[in-house]
Amino acid sequence: MKINKEIRRLSREMLRASFSDGQLDSGRIASLVDSLIARKPRNYIDVLKNYRRLLRLEVEKRRARIETASEVDREATSKVIENLKKRYGADLATEFVVNPQLLGGMRIRVGSDVWDGSVRNRLERLQQQL
Repeated sequence: MKINKEIRRLSREMLRASFSDGQLDSGRIASLVDSLIARKPRNYIDVLKNYRRLLRLEVEKRRARIETASEVDREATSKVIENLKKRYGADLATEFVVNPQLLGGMRIRVGSDVWDGSVRNRLERLQQQL
């Protein structure tokens, strides 16, 4: 899909209009899509595709996936969540996953940000250096 300036501009305007009180509003999203489909401006299908992509990226920014090698106690879990919410906002949704392949440590992914403090990652970096 080729995105020209007009498509990019319209989809960004739609994304800005999708928020109410700093959060995505599904009612506004639905009404924006309905009004665009009713008007059918030039390249409206491409605008909708780019708008959907921008919405997906925005939702990913508000979701944290925390992978650990083993179960983590409640105190450590609450500290991690508290620190992430300070950085990314109170509406951050968190998901804890046990991944034994990490060998130890933790990997946190929020949107496109990744912090990898796992033993596996350190071993792979060490192997690359040798």
